Amino acid sequence: MGEQTTDQQARWYAIQTYAGHENKVRTLIQIKIEDEEGESIEEKQIQEVLVPTHEVVEVKGGKKVSKSKRLYPGYVLVKMVLNERTSHEINNIQGVIKFVGGGTVPQALREEEINKILGIETAAVVEGTEEEARIPFYVGQSVEVAEGPFSDFTGTVEHIDQEKGKVKVQVSLFGRSTTIELDYTQLKGF
Repeated sequence: MGEQTTDQQARWYAIQTYAGHENKVRTLIQIKIEDEEGESIEEKQIQEVLVPTHEVVEVKGGKKVSKSKRLYPGYVLVKMVLNERTSHEINNIQGVIKFVGGGTVPQALREEEINKILGIETAAVVEGTEEEARIPFYVGQSVEVAEGPFSDFTGTVEHIDQEKGKVKVQVSLFGRSTTIELDYTQLKGF
């Protein structure tokens, strides 16, 4: 049997799960945490579990709807002290495929990776990422106007105004090239 190193410091590990079973695995690990010996969370060997998600704005029925989507489908993160017992307990949870990492020993996530996932970043980086995710189009992309007076027109994205959520699209109107400014929610990408 392979020897596993014991690390007395709790670190974050990624666990691969069956797709769609992330929340079930999270709940089962949460139960293990509650049953674990120790008064405070720091005394426990399995300490935290999370399914990383992010907010996405979708358009349904002409209205903007904020929806939470999994950041890494098929993966759950767990903060724990790695030893034979904790590794065995996690691997035997229904829905868990394996720990992520090369070889037989699970690989802990680097501090910068977990900080990015948990949202511990500089404000400038967070704002930039948030804005990029908000408008899912790029300059030069072919788009179709989905609603409004220009619905069913096709055109090309010329400019994106991240702050206002507006997109300038060049369309052909009566045989002439015309630029119109629309809310990004009124467009569909190809």
